[in-house]
Amino acid sequence: MESFGTRLHRAVTERGPLCVGIDPHPGLLARWGLADDVQGLDRFAQTVVEALGDRVAVVKPQSAFFERFGSRGVAILESTIRQLRDAGSLVLLDVKRGDIGSTVSAYASAYLDPSSPLYVDAVTASPYLGVGSLAPMFELAAEHGGGVFVLALTSNPEGAAVQRARTADGRTVAQTVIDEISQLNEGAQPLGSFGLVVGATIGDTGHDLSRVGGPLLAPGLGAQGAGAADLRTVFGSSLPAVLPSYSREVLNAGPDTAALRAAADRVLAECRTVLAAA
Repeated sequence: MESFGTRLHRAVTERGPLCVGIDPHPGLLARWGLADDVQGLDRFAQTVVEALGDRVAVVKPQSAFFERFGSRGVAILESTIRQLRDAGSLVLLDVKRGDIGSTVSAYASAYLDPSSPLYVDAVTASPYLGVGSLAPMFELAAEHGGGVFVLALTSNPEGAAVQRARTADGRTVAQTVIDEISQLNEGAQPLGSFGLVVGATIGDTGHDLSRVGGPLLAPGLGAQGAGAADLRTVFGSSLPAVLPSYSREVLNAGPDTAALRAAADRVLAECRTVLAAA
């Protein structure tokens, strides 16, 4: 199987540098005129698949908004994943899992083993039990052509206390995460399969992203406050590796499928302009 990095590079080349989230929180369901129940969740997810599954490079379902409905919500997530993959989108499941030993191995099997009903192209993961604790995820991803996006510099204000703390060698915790992921991608062409999550709202990071060699997922665009132009400040010379991620800025245009497509096309055009100047 081709590596995730190879498939992501091709998808971005063919469809453009854009990731759109599926975040069916109660307020958004209400905005669409849908009930905050399983039927509303299903209608929401199906509409996003219909509108964007065949045109957006990456779609990122937020697992928590499906899990809150229990087994029925997870069944809808499984169906949504299958339909997105059938439509040609890469599926990045936003789960932010992280643990040790057999538990992280089980998480890896749940999302990165092709035999699982929740099998996706890539997942998000938390490194704060140590990047090495995620080794089973990295190994299974490499075996089956999957990807892992590891949290590095997030947009939430609470994150800085941990991520920007200094280690014994003077690097920040975030820089140690960045450096370890860079090592995993060493030599990969055209793009490594192990990425980082770096918020688009954080401004000049003061961190070195130049050797990552993999994709840089940039959430926080649109309704969360950042615009495409802010990507220049955050990523600098690493801009070509950035995968911009929007959720509410696109989803607020629903439930009309044409309006959702138009919103996605608009933010994609903005991102193309910024990234093309890199």
